[in-house]
Amino acid sequence: MTALAPTLQAFFTDRLARQRQASPHTIAAYRDTWRLLLSYAATQAGRQPSELDLTDLGAPLIGKFLDHLERERGNSARTRNARLAAVHSLFRYAALRHPEHAEVIARVLAIPPKRFDKALVTWLTDPELAALIAAPNRSTWAGRRGHALILLAAQTGLRLSELTGLTIGDIHVGAGAHASCTSKGRKQRITPLTASAGA
Repeated sequence: MTALAPTLQAFFTDRLARQRQASPHTIAAYRDTWRLLLSYAATQAGRQPSELDLTDLGAPLIGKFLDHLERERGNSARTRNARLAAVHSLFRYAALRHPEHAEVIARVLAIPPKRFDKALVTWLTDPELAALIAAPNRSTWAGRRGHALILLAAQTGLRLSELTGLTIGDIHVGAGAHASCTSKGRKQRITPLTASAGA
């Protein structure tokens, strides 16, 4: 057995799940990255994924894999960088367990993320926001719910996952009205509500 298989298993079960308590979304994203990488590496090496070792996943192969993601799979630079972050995370973990592969690991860790232009963030004008808030039909239950969600999103800036994860107990009305939620990175977030949103 090569060093890669037990390192991968320990990385997912021990490092991500137990030590870092990573979210299921993070674990799934890292898993998908490694499935893609191992499949690509096996094709390049002409061997089964179970026969691959850390030395087979050197910086040249990782570089080709990242190019493959962009050119052949149509991934954006942002997605490419997220895949690279998953690769870097495992290699940082492997550096502690396999010092005999230090040179290969160091070269992989030296691969920089790709620079990309960030889209300019714009916001809605007051008339656009008013039209959006007025759009749901408030004579129906679904329309009242949609109106409340749009109004809450506009006033608090909550992410979609934060909005859809709210329960009735997370909304506090009256004096000091606020919404309480768990945001990205499992951080508690309390956002004040205006009188119109709290009503």
